[in-house]
Amino acid sequence: MSDQIILNNENMVTSKTSVSVLFAGDSGDGMQLTGTQFANTVAVYGSDLNTFPNFPSEIRAPAGTISGVSGFQLQFGSKAVYTPGAKFDVMVAMNAAALKANLKNLHHGGIILANTDGFDAKNLKLAGYGEENNPLEDGTLNDYTVFKIPVVTLTRKALADTGLSTKNIDRCKNMFVLGTLYWLYSLPIETTIETLRTKFKKKTDVADANIKAVKAGYNFGDETEMFSQHGRFSVDPANKKPGVYRRVTGNEASAIGLTAAAKKAGIELFLGSYPITPASEILQTLSGLKKWGVKTFQAEDEIAGVLTSIGASYGGALAATNTSGPGLALKAEGLGLAMILEVPLVVVNVQRGGPSTGLPTKPEQSDLFIAMFGRHGDAPVPIVAATSPVDCFYAAYEAAKIAVEYMTPVICLTDGYLALSSEPMQIPSPEDLAEITPKLAKERKADDPPYLPYKRDNRGVREWAIPGTKGLEHRIGGLEKQHETGHVSHDPENHALMTRLRAEKVERVIDLVPDQTIDNGPENGDLLVLGWGSTYGAIKIAVEQALAGGCNVAHAHLRYLNPFPKNLGQILSNYKKILIPENNNGQLIHIIRDKFQIEPVGFSKVQGLPFNEMEIEAKITDILKEL
Repeated sequence: MSDQIILNNENMVTSKTSVSVLFAGDSGDGMQLTGTQFANTVAVYGSDLNTFPNFPSEIRAPAGTISGVSGFQLQFGSKAVYTPGAKFDVMVAMNAAALKANLKNLHHGGIILANTDGFDAKNLKLAGYGEENNPLEDGTLNDYTVFKIPVVTLTRKALADTGLSTKNIDRCKNMFVLGTLYWLYSLPIETTIETLRTKFKKKTDVADANIKAVKAGYNFGDETEMFSQHGRFSVDPANKKPGVYRRVTGNEASAIGLTAAAKKAGIELFLGSYPITPASEILQTLSGLKKWGVKTFQAEDEIAGVLTSIGASYGGALAATNTSGPGLALKAEGLGLAMILEVPLVVVNVQRGGPSTGLPTKPEQSDLFIAMFGRHGDAPVPIVAATSPVDCFYAAYEAAKIAVEYMTPVICLTDGYLALSSEPMQIPSPEDLAEITPKLAKERKADDPPYLPYKRDNRGVREWAIPGTKGLEHRIGGLEKQHETGHVSHDPENHALMTRLRAEKVERVIDLVPDQTIDNGPENGDLLVLGWGSTYGAIKIAVEQALAGGCNVAHAHLRYLNPFPKNLGQILSNYKKILIPENNNGQLIHIIRDKFQIEPVGFSKVQGLPFNEMEIEAKITDILKEL
């Protein structure tokens, strides 16, 4: 981070390249909404950004306690931003528990905006400080810049004439904080005002109160002497390519990617879904796209979700289903059915902490094994993994292309970090998206030979026979099929043949898979950091910093996990050591070891938190010291 001091007639303004901010408070304090509004503002302003919402699994965790703290971290800057920040520069602490839970991750000398109304005796006790030990007063925070603001008190004064109840006025306290942050970082308030008017267009009194609170917070920053010694800050807009941008979460991007793929293929999209954290927003987003020919069905359970999608696929739709780890387990038999039927199906699996219910709101790369192996019998499926919130669009699109063109179910892996985080996305032109060409069987005449539903082309792909097309009647079901005819067959040799043909078809997907590239660093050397999925940003920054420090290290990131790129083995052989960071207890490392007969170094993090760049850079340094 670089600072530049700019003096103007009113305030000292420090220009920064990037800033990481954490909003933290009780689950009922509106921290997710506050962070989202701040992210919207900096996105409209033109900054690059990356966000990380982090909230409890309980619907309403105990107020005032550490377990009840909800946080929203984001980093925004004038250069490319790949993570929400290993540590943050600014913390908004709405109560004592929020401070205690997050202080360890605040940069030395960082800024704390503390709501003093959340540090009374009751809150201090619930947070574990003790009623007499107020960290705002006892010197605990001497190494930080602390601004003590009675947020609730000031919000009540600002809204005293609105006629709202005290309870409803207190709900606006997060908007007061937001206004103060806008002033502190020289950001406009108009985006939030417009959003509030739209969100509460049927409740104008609520809209007006929240807008008044935002303005009051902004004016507080402008008029109080509290900030006079430190002044304000500014972050220039990022220098982005010309185009139309919007802020998207990973779940929104996945939904839009599926819709774009269906349009490109000239078929309708169907989603059979059962709500599950953190994947539910895909269903919610697609349910609002009916005008684009999207059909959504909220099923009674995970099994019904995948089976309705299989039925829709048989009927000629680009069928998808979304889920998370426990739901993927329940869908296992359905996936086996789609695989033996050889119909296109996209499964967007938004991974979360496991096993079982595990950590529903926390990210983890927990499902690579079940995606790779978790079906009855020999039932391989292609696997694609997204690397960022925006990349969820492209990963879902590519998964759909593979599914349609190879007549197979495909698993697209994201996780809770990518799904709920957000960043600016440049809207691609439809002409720039890869073509998707369904292999549709044509109508047959009376004198044509009998239709053979499992007759394959040179890729091993059968045709897609849409019901109602003349002459394409055929048998379908979960029992083994006879080669080409599709009749039920219990012949041992035929089963062996069909098992091999289905596996070979999936392996031939490699023809669509581009060669693996090195993201940054030398083409050969001492150490390669090999990642997949949401570890991308942290690994990229860590390797960039290690390279700047003179280390001989490179970074490669896998999008295609089954099949692997053709040249992956050659790339791995170009380095003395391979490091594989994973948000699990080690899954890719086992597959790489088995496939390429090498011994990578594993680096696991299973805390319900994504990696940060400092952790990975430290591991890189440790490994290179041993070489």
